[in-house]
Formats: sequence, C-alpha cells, structure tokens
Amino acid sequence: MAEQAQPADDAEAVVYVIYQGTPADRFDRGYYLERHLPLVMHAWGRHGLERLTAFFPALEAPGTVAVCECRFRDEASIERSFNSPECEAVMADITRYTDLRSIQLRARPLR
Repeated sequence: MAEQAQPADDAEAVVYVIYQGTPADRFDRGYYLERHLPLVMHAWGRHGLERLTAFFPALEAPGTVAVCECRFRDEASIERSFNSPECEAVMADITRYTDLRSIQLRARPLR
C-alpha cells in the first residue's frame, strides 16, 4: 500500500474564498478587484498573507461566481490575520460588492 502524502509542517497555507450564486446575484467584480482585494492585502499582508489571486468563471451560469486564492506564509499567519483588528474592516467591506455569503476552505500543499 502506498504511503499517503502529508501536509508539510512549515508549508504555506491557502484559504480559498468561494462565492456561489447565479448571474443575477449582485457581485461587483470591479470593486472586488480594485478595492476589496487591495484592502485584504494591506490588512493581512503584515500578518503573513503573501499573495492573492481571483478567478471568475468563463461562463455565466448558476454555480460559482468567484474564487479567491489567498496564500499565507503558514497556518499561524491565517490565525493572526483572522484574529487581527484589521479583520473587522475586511469583513465589513464585503457588503459593498455582494450580498452573497462566502465559503472559506483551508488547504495546505502536500509533501
């Protein structure tokens, strides 16, 4: 039986923020890209957020509206970011571009 891959203890950690809905749901891509993501990078970069990448579906159909990949230095960086005083401003900004609720999925690269 093959050995299963395990997350590296000191590996970077990733949070995927996923918005699901329909093309009719409010999601301001311009605001998200130009205002929200820079706010997130500014607020959490000091806590270990290293980079952000946003993805939008190629087709307008019900399902995923947007995905953001947030790459952090490590798991501790995620905890510091989500427990930081700046987190309140990041979360309060969400209503400026959407009414959808996000799903957050944490992941770590396997070694």
